[in-house]
Amino acid sequence: MTALQLSPIGIISSCYKEKFGIPRQPGLVPAAMAELILGDEFGEESVRGLEGFSHIWINFIFHETQAQGWKPMVRPPRLGGNEKVGVFASRSTFRPNPIGLSAVELLCVEIRKGRVVLHLAGCDLLDGTPVLDIKPYLPYADIIPNAGGGFAETKPEALLEVVFSEEAELQCKQADQRIDHVKVGGCASIKVLITQVLQLDPRPAYQSTNKDSSESDRIYAMKLHDFDLKWRYYDNNKIKVLALEKES
Repeated sequence: MTALQLSPIGIISSCYKEKFGIPRQPGLVPAAMAELILGDEFGEESVRGLEGFSHIWINFIFHETQAQGWKPMVRPPRLGGNEKVGVFASRSTFRPNPIGLSAVELLCVEIRKGRVVLHLAGCDLLDGTPVLDIKPYLPYADIIPNAGGGFAETKPEALLEVVFSEEAELQCKQADQRIDHVKVGGCASIKVLITQVLQLDPRPAYQSTNKDSSESDRIYAMKLHDFDLKWRYYDNNKIKVLALEKES
């Protein structure tokens, strides 16, 4: 086959600074904000008319996993991380060509210092993700009412209760004041973002089914925006947010 050369049209600036904790599908965390900053060669005329669409499709590169290669069989989280299916029957990030596809909400189109910036919500995109293409989401064509979802027929439920320590509550308010683009389009606060992310239980599937009592002693962490979010599990289905430790 003839090799195809692809060049990114832009880069994602996202609240997710590492792979751990990113929702497994777009739209599961509506409060997750991101910006798509287009390259210099893509001026205002390249997005003319896009503001009329509420959602867009984004083709992107799994840049953090592409070097690890792929396998023909994978273990989807929806099957508990134990049962294997073919890679093409999954949305695994480890693919023969590391290309992803997400449908995200388009909040607004901004021209910032001569560059096009798309403000997005409900993202599942890692900070720094290279974007290959954008297409408008067309409800009449892209919604298939009677489509079957295979082993992932229904949306995953947010089963965990999330509570915040007094320190974490205060740090959420401080983060809201510090991180301007959280409020683009009147969107939700840092506390709402954290709650939506943790309700889905970001642990690997095999780990989330572990009822070991020592789990309550373990402190988990992930990078969001400019802080390290720390939490622990207790009573099997509850999470306590301990702190938002700002990077020095």
